[in-house]
Amino acid sequence: MEERYSCADCRTKSCHAGDGKYPAFCPGTDFPEEVMNEAMQEYDKPEIRQLAVAAAETEAENYCRMTRMEETVEFAKKIGAKRIGIATCVGLLTEAGTAAKIFRKHGFAVISIGCKCGEQKKADIGIPEFCHVTGVNMCNPIMQAKYLNKEKTDLNVLIGLCVGHDSLFYRYADAPVTTLVSKDRVLAHNTVAALYQADKYLHLL
Repeated sequence: MEERYSCADCRTKSCHAGDGKYPAFCPGTDFPEEVMNEAMQEYDKPEIRQLAVAAAETEAENYCRMTRMEETVEFAKKIGAKRIGIATCVGLLTEAGTAAKIFRKHGFAVISIGCKCGEQKKADIGIPEFCHVTGVNMCNPIMQAKYLNKEKTDLNVLIGLCVGHDSLFYRYADAPVTTLVSKDRVLAHNTVAALYQADKYLHLL
């Protein structure tokens, strides 16, 4: 297996500090000019620049002061969103309901859709029978995305979609997507705890 070091292996953060102390494997020291040019040209599109500026302003104004829920509200306001779509796991309908109340309190229209809505069977798309241990009806993130596309949402918020199901939602959604809750049943949805305890307790390394 090829062992190639890159940003995840860096501890200098020199690209943030601007001190020029880059490790030998730093991608930024020999970055493909055409890739950077292509990326930066995307920010010339008004709708992309609006998202980028709103994201930066939300970070700068609320860093370490607001929860992610609060920051999501502020971001939605900055991009002029009126209709918020919530794509939720049906196992987190209570949490989705609370989020919907918060969005509505701030004047947003909320359209939510659960992953099992429509009750399509796992067997119908060739999902193996052993997967029925979590139920015979499939999670349907493509349906969730299509439904919110039809509702013409301005911003979609994910609450607890499974690993991989979230990937399908991102792929098919028309509106920008942000994740409020990443599902982790073992760690009460505190996914980063697995990284903090990877070596000491979870023996992942």
